[in-house]
Amino acid sequence: MKNKNLLLAPELEDVLVTGYSKILRDLSKSGHPAEIAGWISALSSDKAWMILQHADTFLRSEIFIHLDKDLQVRIISDLNRKEIAFLLAGMSLGNRDNLLKQLPESLHESVLPALAQAEREDIRRSSLYREGSAGAVMTSDYASLSQHLTTSQAIERLREIAPDRDTLYCAYVVDENSKLLGFVSLKDLIVARRDDKVGDIMRSVSIFSRVDDKKEDAVENIEKYDLKAMPVINDDDVLVGIITRKQTLDIKFIPVATPAADVMYMETSVRSHFRNRYPWVIALAILSLVSGYIVQSFEGLLMQFTVLMTFMPMLADTGGNTGSQSATLVIRALALKEISTKDVLRILEREFRVAMLLSLPLGAIAFGRVFFFGSGSSVLDGFSLVKIAFAISLALGLQVISSTIMGALLPLGATKLKLDPALVATPVLTTIVDITGLLIYFTTAKLILGI
Repeated sequence: MKNKNLLLAPELEDVLVTGYSKILRDLSKSGHPAEIAGWISALSSDKAWMILQHADTFLRSEIFIHLDKDLQVRIISDLNRKEIAFLLAGMSLGNRDNLLKQLPESLHESVLPALAQAEREDIRRSSLYREGSAGAVMTSDYASLSQHLTTSQAIERLREIAPDRDTLYCAYVVDENSKLLGFVSLKDLIVARRDDKVGDIMRSVSIFSRVDDKKEDAVENIEKYDLKAMPVINDDDVLVGIITRKQTLDIKFIPVATPAADVMYMETSVRSHFRNRYPWVIALAILSLVSGYIVQSFEGLLMQFTVLMTFMPMLADTGGNTGSQSATLVIRALALKEISTKDVLRILEREFRVAMLLSLPLGAIAFGRVFFFGSGSSVLDGFSLVKIAFAISLALGLQVISSTIMGALLPLGATKLKLDPALVATPVLTTIVDITGLLIYFTTAKLILGI
């Protein structure tokens, strides 16, 4: 990708020399913001900014957040306060906050005055709360009303604060100490009589978030109950902010799956990668010796039925594939907070049903393979090929079920133990599937063939 960027850099510079604004505007819209950022990353900071200026406000900010950290700092260092304000205005609170945390302290202090008062207040508030909490991602872009106002006074109040608020479809009702009492929608205020009290027409708030709650839990509730916004309160029930549905898009795709998710792959040293991986690799290599012991234990069976040896790779591959699929889906669901370790029984029930359905066609394929193409293998007198085919297909079906269940259980267990499921589950799964697969295979064959 970098080579491609370097090849494009001279072409981009030629376009800048010509000054064709339309070409530069089209360029900024010609791909995903991350791709555009990759194209301009090889340019100097001033030329990169020249291209960014031809994008509209929000697209400019989207492209900017995908640039390398060093390039971001160099660009901002050269901007005046007005340009910085326009750049930051198109960012979500989360992206803006992340950017400001990356800036050197001296530059951070010079950037803050370029923000509007409400935006500075959001940043100040978010810094007070634990990273990853609802308080750290909430916004102060909400409207609050006193319960003692009449509906006509409330509408007038909303009209006054409208220029500074984007979120006016719902207003939160608070008491004299700013404690959250309820909420009213614009429709509630409009259809009510002019002299009705806000406190009389407000509705209670049943879904809210505490400042220390996990931001992912807040996102889950917003989506579950289809809310446009959710209030955030402190331990004294004081309304301190809201999380909007729009914000959930930024929060949802921040990697949150594992304890190691806050460390970027390319920013982790080779030594650290080695330190994180070698205990598992060495331990599992030792454990894999069990597979050899199992094969050795059933050496007599293999000598009697060489056809069994032919299908061992198919058994291992199929078990590994189904187990990996299950593990991948569970890890992804954990990362997106669609499930938690508390859902283990529901997950196992679902995966068992899927595994049963998978085992039927896979078992049929194995049976057909043995029956129609296994005639060349040596079969002892008194044992039919049909019986051998049934034993192999049944073993394969059982392997699919056990591998799928283990594929679901391992990420859940790793998460429960606060380990990285992506780092632990896959190598452990491979070793366990090999061991259990061989045990299932040979034990099933012995029982079916009556040896």
